[in-house]
Amino acid sequence: MEKTGEQLFTTPWHAIGHDQVFDGTSSSREGLSDEQAQRRLETHGENRLAPPRRQGPLIRLLLHFHNALIYILLAAAVVTALLNHWIDTGVILAVVVANAIIGFIQEGKAEKALEALTRMLSLEATVIRGG
Repeated sequence: MEKTGEQLFTTPWHAIGHDQVFDGTSSSREGLSDEQAQRRLETHGENRLAPPRRQGPLIRLLLHFHNALIYILLAAAVVTALLNHWIDTGVILAVVVANAIIGFIQEGKAEKALEALTRMLSLEATVIRGG
């Protein structure tokens, strides 16, 4: 049974033979011709992932307050403020703000580390063109 191009994406990769892959992708053991490669480049674009959409620093900081435990701490701060326990209110709010700042800084460092790893990845591949 010969598989079509669409079946190649629904059949487990390990169950497809070489010839079926070549047929399904309109390719051959000799690779694509320069014309085929150019046509596919124009049709499908470059073989690259789109860079991830980044959030601005303000949104990143505010998202550190979007957590169930932070909501509980903020509710506790409101309750202690209503009871006029200002020192407790201040300590709770200081913990919430410190948590957000530390998380924001760590997230920034992690993003920079991820960017450095991305730059280290190889952006080249060896392909067969026209035999």
